[in-house]
Amino acid sequence: MRATANGIEICYEVFGEPHDKKEGRPLLLVMGLGMQMIGWDEEFIGLLVAKGHEVVRFDNRDIGLSTHLTHAPDLLAALGGDTSGAPYTVDDMADDTAGLLDALGWESAHVVGASMGGMIAQALAIRHPGRVRSLTSIMSTTGPEVGGPTEAAMAALLVPPAPGRENAIERALATWRVVGSPGYAMDTEHVAQVARESYDRAYDPAGAARQLVAILASKDRTAGLRGLTIPALVIHGEDDPLVTPPGGAATADAIPGAKLLTFPGMGHDLPRELWPEIVEAITELTGREAAV
Repeated sequence: MRATANGIEICYEVFGEPHDKKEGRPLLLVMGLGMQMIGWDEEFIGLLVAKGHEVVRFDNRDIGLSTHLTHAPDLLAALGGDTSGAPYTVDDMADDTAGLLDALGWESAHVVGASMGGMIAQALAIRHPGRVRSLTSIMSTTGPEVGGPTEAAMAALLVPPAPGRENAIERALATWRVVGSPGYAMDTEHVAQVARESYDRAYDPAGAARQLVAILASKDRTAGLRGLTIPALVIHGEDDPLVTPPGGAATADAIPGAKLLTFPGMGHDLPRELWPEIVEAITELTGREAAV
């Protein structure tokens, strides 16, 4: 399905039964840098639906089947500190998300964001506080200066675009071997399948570069997070090399009353073995909101 939001087109999918306006649990999943909405595994979503959530996943701008911009970002300049050429910021992506809520007819929702998606979710809660019932920020951070990547993770992130479908799949496998969870076996077939589907849906490395510039151009959200009054959960891998653990700790420290849940052996992904515990923690959070 498609919706017009904040001047762009957003592709989205809905899972589960339509929520009750008063007692239902509408839940919006926000994906991270360079990842299409299919990065949210349908089995993971099924666990959330089984807990009573109506779930929406969507492609952020510049990825998947949502609107792609054409501005050529100066990534090297942005990495050097000059982000004046950024075509948009995380705040703009948060406004996209608020527009999607409008299109869905959702006055508010529980919002779960991973990596850049966590940044977008944080910005949504700050900029549109009435729209977010609860906030779950996964493997994310308060700003580009906190929880920076290891050298190996940054090198994997900045590898030049892969030419062709098979090379793109191999590149995805190589990247997740660096940034994934060292304490859990990588599901190589699943990673390869997501890479295949992503390539076939829309392969646009320039779009991912624009998203990275948007992250670098965005201001620290600490002050805004301190003003939140909603239930919040911060989930982080203790072995995350891309957004290192100080990012999660800073997020939890900034949000009043936030719970910090960390997992040893977890890197910058969601190992299948942890899905039940993560879903249970999210469900506990959304239930807290419902009881307020």
